[in-house]
Amino acid sequence: MQTQKKLSVALAQGDLRETEAQADGFQAVRDAHQSEMAEDYVELIAELIESNGEARPVDISARLGVTQPTVSKNLARLKAAGLVSHERYRSVFLTEDGSALAEHCRRRHRTVVAFLLALGLDAETAELDAEGIEHHVSDATLEAFSRFIETQQKG
Repeated sequence: MQTQKKLSVALAQGDLRETEAQADGFQAVRDAHQSEMAEDYVELIAELIESNGEARPVDISARLGVTQPTVSKNLARLKAAGLVSHERYRSVFLTEDGSALAEHCRRRHRTVVAFLLALGLDAETAELDAEGIEHHVSDATLEAFSRFIETQQKG
């Protein structure tokens, strides 16, 4: 929190960010990149289960535009993290933790899309941009997005 306040003051004054604040910012981006794969996979698996009744690795591969070996490797990681259950040649299912993460990701995604639409972007661009933004936006920023959307809907 203190770092964010320092950063806000420095940026408001037009100064360069302090070393610690800049390092914290870059670390936050690295952390977000590490969680992107898990978030994208669980969100997609939840969508596939909802629409098809199951999430097959071949469908995950096609939707993400990656090879099946890549999907297998990432499913093993997700299984080790306790987010999915999966047996070879079987459908993939979310654990309780995986379902919770998927719902959290869906809410973030919907908020970012709604914000971008409220800014006047077309639906296709909003969806595409939301895929990247949702992983890198703080909870505080998401709350600001929500307040902005509410204001736009009232006015």
